Amino acid sequence: MAESDLIRSARFRKEREADWRRLETLVTQAERVGLQRMDFAAARDLAALYRNATTSLAIAREISLDKALLDYLEALTARAYLSVYAPQERLGGLVRKFFVSGAPIAIRRSWLFILIGFLCMGLGVLAGYQLFLENPAWYHVFMPPELSGGRGPTSTTEELRQVIYDQDPSTSGLGAFATFLFSHNTRIAIFVFGLGVFLCAPAVLLTFYNGLSLGAFYALHVERGLGSDLGGWLSIHGVTELSAICIACGGGVQLGAAILFPGKRSRRAALRYAGRDAVKLALVAAFMLVVAALVEGFGRQLIQDKATRYVIGWGLGLCWLAWFALGGRVRQ
Repeated sequence: MAESDLIRSARFRKEREADWRRLETLVTQAERVGLQRMDFAAARDLAALYRNATTSLAIAREISLDKALLDYLEALTARAYLSVYAPQERLGGLVRKFFVSGAPIAIRRSWLFILIGFLCMGLGVLAGYQLFLENPAWYHVFMPPELSGGRGPTSTTEELRQVIYDQDPSTSGLGAFATFLFSHNTRIAIFVFGLGVFLCAPAVLLTFYNGLSLGAFYALHVERGLGSDLGGWLSIHGVTELSAICIACGGGVQLGAAILFPGKRSRRAALRYAGRDAVKLALVAAFMLVVAALVEGFGRQLIQDKATRYVIGWGLGLCWLAWFALGGRVRQ
């Protein structure tokens, strides 16, 4: 760089450096406490100095000042831009907004896709139930040995009853089975959401298959006169856990539908638009699975009364429904 350019660069910096330092101080403050917590004068100065800095950056580029100065101004204006224009919500605020309004509103907007998820699960349960009653050999087709927990058509009624009302899971291996069941359903939820983008079919089929295994499992107990007992045993966590799978399926189907039926948007734009709600559905499903795991870990074997199991399971289901139906509605 020529000596005249160095002199010009030094003069340019000297005339404006005080404002840049002041802007840097205000940006640091905004990054630390948030723009909304700054006093009016500081916020006003931040916005004004940001505009001056962008003007200085444009001039510096035009007259080709030294690279170090350009790099400094680019970094400073980028930080100032984020402080002035980026959302000012902190993590706590974002989480609160998600639970108060974002998630339930996304659920209501996606009701049709979620309904498809419940229909897939329900039809699978019905098919698995009927096939088992026609031929118990279907049980081994639908139920992996690890998921059955050692139960099958050859189990006696007393063995099935003992598992449902066993107060000491450590002696029966039920604790390990419960852990496997939760991990299995978590994987199913992840897969039905992630695979939905492939034109919906994998998500629909996987949800239907999960229903098949559940239907065959339930039919086995109904045949032994333990249908209502198993219903209580499953309800205490299953209402939440299975609903989470259906919601995850709805999110996956929503992504697939955006690719199949993009409308006036391009497929990329339609997928990006649908993803806003679909991702929220996936987060809701993940949260519900965590709650189901807690209920399953502490409640299912500690609570032996069948009626209480139903009350807790379906009561929790009503709580989810109330959240989805009422959350985020503006009071008149």
